[in-house]
Amino acid sequence: MELTEEKLRQVIKQVIAEECDPNRVQVSVSNHHIHLTEADFKTLFPNGKMEAFKPLKQPGEYATANVATIVGPAGKIEHVRVLGPCRSHSQVEIARSEAIAIGVDAPIRLSGHLDGTPSVKLVTPDGQVDVQGVIVAKRHIHMSDDDAKRLGVKLGDTVCVEIMSNNRRTTFNDVIARPRKDFVLEMHIDTDEANAANVGMGSTTYGRIIVPDKK
Repeated sequence: MELTEEKLRQVIKQVIAEECDPNRVQVSVSNHHIHLTEADFKTLFPNGKMEAFKPLKQPGEYATANVATIVGPAGKIEHVRVLGPCRSHSQVEIARSEAIAIGVDAPIRLSGHLDGTPSVKLVTPDGQVDVQGVIVAKRHIHMSDDDAKRLGVKLGDTVCVEIMSNNRRTTFNDVIARPRKDFVLEMHIDTDEANAANVGMGSTTYGRIIVPDKK
């Protein structure tokens, strides 16, 4: 199809409008991963150090070169990345489909909300630990305090996000706002949600934040 001058103008206007949309948010796919306490890290990797392999978008967070196998009652997930830095509680985040596959009833929770969560075994060639803290991460948006003020939301508020992916336009409800002074605006969904909305892990997808009317 020939790109006429008028069509080109329309495309440019659309791109500018999207770039200037204050409610536009990058959508990132959060693959299964592990957070560890310093003690659990040393048990699993007695000869290693927690060092950054790849920085993540949120300040101070990074993927390490360390991987472990998650072992549940009915199966296992191999080569699961450890994220840094160390935390006060070890935690495992997997998709709902993965929880079913390994035989654990992992609840949908925000990070750090671990009361009553099931346990799995984490295994490496050098050690193993039992971790109570398996969750399916509840979809959420990291945002700065300024972003939260601009959007009119506070910690724990829910918004909707319309995903602008190709061929499978999707609106996610009940997305939790997680503001913090140094956070960068970014929505996190897991691999099950990404597959449903045709969001690719290797490409950049954007959504539009819709703040419900407050009565």
